[in-house]
Amino acid sequence: MQPLLLLVDRASTWLGQVFAWLIVVLTLLITWEVFSRYALNEPHDWALDVQIMCYGTLFMTAGAYTLSKNGHVRGDVLYGFFRPRTQATLDLLLYLVFFLPGIVALTWAGWTFASESAAIRESTFSATPLPVYPFKFIIPIAGFMLLLQGLVEIVRCVQCIRNGEWPSREQDVEEVDVDKLKAMVHVKDEDIAALDRYVAPGSAPGSAK
Repeated sequence: MQPLLLLVDRASTWLGQVFAWLIVVLTLLITWEVFSRYALNEPHDWALDVQIMCYGTLFMTAGAYTLSKNGHVRGDVLYGFFRPRTQATLDLLLYLVFFLPGIVALTWAGWTFASESAAIRESTFSATPLPVYPFKFIIPIAGFMLLLQGLVEIVRCVQCIRNGEWPSREQDVEEVDVDKLKAMVHVKDEDIAALDRYVAPGSAPGSAK
């Protein structure tokens, strides 16, 4: 079972990493459009539509990736103090009551939405019309991947309730806290304090003001 769970993790990770390059595309596109508009006085009517499509695609495809890394925002004020079994029980309840109905509805409605758009070859309402229907198929695709990843998380909840600890998941990048970063570069608090006194002498404790 665990290899199958990690396989879905890798698929979600791959999807997120591929479409993450849209950040670079967006950056270059916006930079060029600003330069073209204000420096060359040649704005492009299609630029905003492309930006919206790129950002929407990036946002939708990031859902499964973020869920595979357990990175979605939650209220950790109390959750972090719960035992793994309690966390898994709470997560399982929320997945069944809220997640599954919502994502199934999103995927189903997204497929209908995209199919109707493809049937009429929908395009943008601008002087330079762009096809919209390929972009709209991102909705059911992203919804399906999010649903698949959600089923994996439900299995993980059941395993945690049974075994008392969370099973492993595919790792990609993770946020490094300050203490871990200090240990990695072999820096102590005393070193930072000494550097602070050197850079800003007036901020040292007991210094004259």
